This record gives sequence, C-alpha cells and structure tokens, in this order.
Amino acid sequence: MAREAEKKGEPEDLIRLENLVKIYGSGAVRVQGLKGINLTIKRGEFVAVMGHSGSGKSTLMNIIGCLDRPTEGRYYLDGTDMAELSSDQLSEVRNLKIGFVFQSFNLISRTSALKNVELPMVYARVPRQKREDRARALLKQVGLEARIAHMPNEMSGGQRQRVAIARALANEPPLILADEPTGNLDTAASVEIMELFSQIHRAGATVVVVTHEENIAAFTQRIIRFSDGQIVSDEREVPVCS
Repeated sequence: MAREAEKKGEPEDLIRLENLVKIYGSGAVRVQGLKGINLTIKRGEFVAVMGHSGSGKSTLMNIIGCLDRPTEGRYYLDGTDMAELSSDQLSEVRNLKIGFVFQSFNLISRTSALKNVELPMVYARVPRQKREDRARALLKQVGLEARIAHMPNEMSGGQRQRVAIARALANEPPLILADEPTGNLDTAASVEIMELFSQIHRAGATVVVVTHEENIAAFTQRIIRFSDGQIVSDEREVPVCS
C-alpha cells in the first residue's frame, strides 16, 4: 500500500495530527478535550480508538471527520491542511473523502435503502442512472440485494447498519470513520458488521472505528487508547479476527 501511494505521488500518511489541542468553554468552565495529540494513520490501516466517556476519543473523531476544528495544532488529511479550507470545502471533503457510519445508523426513515445509499452521490452530482447502479451494487456487496426497496423500519438493526455502510462507500472515500457502529446491535450482528469492515479494509480502505468493546477492537490491526484527552497507549500488529 505504501509503495502504491508513493508511485501515485500521494503521502503515505492519510491522517496526520500535530500538537492537536481542543478546548471547550472558557474561564472556570474551560475544559481541555485534547491535550497536544500527535498521531499518524497510514493509508490502508484498520484502527480502533478506545477510551471511557470523556476521554477525548469522540472529540478526536469529530476533528478527523471535519465536523469540528481544533483550538490549536494541525490536521492534515490526504496531505491537505484542513485549517486552510473554507466551510464549503470542508463539506466537500466530508462527502468525497470520508465515509461516516454511526451507532444510530442515521438513515432517512421514509426513504428506501436504495435512495439512502444514493444520497452522497446526489450531493456529488453523480448522474441518476450511474448512482442508482452503484447503489444497487453496494447493497449487493453488503448482502442486501433483496432489501433494496425496503424502508429502514422494515429492516433489522444489523441490516440498517449494512445500509449505512453501503452509503459510506458510495463516493469511494479513502477513509471510513465508524463511531460505535455495533453499539445498538446484538453479538451476532456485531460480528457480521465487523467482518464487513474487515472486508472493506482488505479492499484498500483506511478504517477507523471508535468503540468501548475489546472484542470489537480485536478485529482491527491497531488499538489507540485515550484517557483524559491524551493517548495512553498505541498497540500495533493486533491479530485480525476471522
């Protein structure tokens, strides 16, 4: 993967954080969410971010996902300094370079699985037939070809999360961010979802998963643990579950 990136003239590090600080509030209610984070995530890595509530992991994910800006420090995504981009440019980055998967699925309730998956491509101005064809192919990829016309309330939690994953892949982003993606699922469905993320990773995507569950983190190749706004451990070469 690194050699391929070099051949294309692309930076090997997809994510680079330099002395990242995030402060909320001021005065007596000033809270430091992140305390000088330095971190790189290379192209093609499969990473878990762990930590208790308030540890800083969600703050980190919001910044990596371009949903928030740091108070201090720099965030480079795909070689570009995010601080130099306007709000409109950041919106474009979120749509084209980052695929989001949330604990609560965040599907449009009165819209079919097909139309939910098409949505990021609508924003990217992909022609109608092309986006419909790709949405059908993605739903087939996640095992939902028989559920294309179903509404979210007609599907199980695991199926809804599969739709959300298909939607995240719509514009072929290099980065997939998953925030507690198995939090609302039973054990069997959780395993199926993590196996699907493993397949996506093997296909070349960089996948970052926030989780508080050790058995979910065990599917990844690297576990970064947060506490009190700081990285307290960074475990590499974790065996991937099969």
